[in-house]
Amino acid sequence: QVQLVESGGGLVQAGGSLRLSCAASGRTFSSLNMGWFRQAPGKEREFVALINRSTSNTWYANSVKGRFLISRDNAKNTMYLQMNSLKPEDTAVYYCAADPDYYSRTPPTYRYWGQGTQVTVSS
Repeated sequence: QVQLVESGGGLVQAGGSLRLSCAASGRTFSSLNMGWFRQAPGKEREFVALINRSTSNTWYANSVKGRFLISRDNAKNTMYLQMNSLKPEDTAVYYCAADPDYYSRTPPTYRYWGQGTQVTVSS
């Protein structure tokens, strides 16, 4: 069983930055494909970014490309999401997700989920 704990959310003004962290335990971190998703009130959970386990290749949603950076530190069992140039439309609960076998932009792909961290961007 994998446990995921997000941190780093908060309230920030438009144009500001935040860095989210996702700490993993229960399995060798380097064996996990990892992703960030977000869910705004009244909306479905949507893909933000992912990083695979084998090559650390990354993929981003078009809405965050060029502003967000996903990374992982296998020695620290932690994944990060550096969020720059934040916009009010980035306001959501951000979730990290993990799966040992698969990765995709689709939430059901991922077996393990964190509890989420709130990000609020004021205009």
